[in-house]
Amino acid sequence: MSLKSFTDYLLLEKNYSAHTIAAYQKDLENFETFIFEEFDSPSISDVNYQQIRSWIVNLVDSGLSNRTINRKISSLNSYYKFLLKIEAISTNPLAKHKALKTNKKVQIPFSQNEMTAVLDELELETDFEGLRNKLIVELFYATGIRRIELIQIKLSDIDLHNKTLKVLGKRNKERYIPLISSVIDSLNRYMVERNALISIQDKTYLFLTKKGVKIYETLVYRIINDYFSKASTKVKRSPHILRHSFATHLLNQGANLNAVKELLGHSSLAATQVYTHNSISELKKVYSNTHPRSKK
Repeated sequence: MSLKSFTDYLLLEKNYSAHTIAAYQKDLENFETFIFEEFDSPSISDVNYQQIRSWIVNLVDSGLSNRTINRKISSLNSYYKFLLKIEAISTNPLAKHKALKTNKKVQIPFSQNEMTAVLDELELETDFEGLRNKLIVELFYATGIRRIELIQIKLSDIDLHNKTLKVLGKRNKERYIPLISSVIDSLNRYMVERNALISIQDKTYLFLTKKGVKIYETLVYRIINDYFSKASTKVKRSPHILRHSFATHLLNQGANLNAVKELLGHSSLAATQVYTHNSISELKKVYSNTHPRSKK
């Protein structure tokens, strides 16, 4: 069974992105090379768990983190599940495999004071790039969208009449997010400067560079890092931390977990629950300050 059948399945049926598919393919090709060199096996569809275990040991010895190794094994497991689905194999050699233990990374969100400091500074911006950057920060914090989702926003995705934004998430899943008044005000101010650009190449996209082309991932990261480096001492200052801040601050104010799940575009509550650790600390404060027995 060729790997192309699997990658076609990921693309056409699972709607995975080209970037994700390339990562899967690279993991499988690396395993294919390993079993050919170590066991003279021509196909990764005809291996046993002991051979896979040898690959895992090899990956550990090479210095890769358990998290990275688990991702590679997940790629392999997805491939075997596909083979089971099309009845190319009868058993999954990874059926009883247990993932390697990893240390959970706690993402520390920006505080509300840090958010206020950055937004106050952005209030002073008046030129095209300043107004664009202000809108980018506000959209991240007001909607919790992912970096790639922000980059892909088109003018047609914005409905000012209903005050909503259509977002194309993972696996091409659409969701609609409300737009608050402050974001709409910033959007209108930015659009005046955007429409005044001398040349616009990517006319359908909302966020552009001064040259009129669609913004890119490293630029968005640099914008967030530059502004928040002035207001925060946190080591990690990225668009994802803004997404984390959005979710955490909503939950701290009593937002329903299911509602936050829908806003973030998560497919399950388990993915949303990683944002609740700070909410628990807030709940403890409320509990200790209000419960009759806690005051004794």
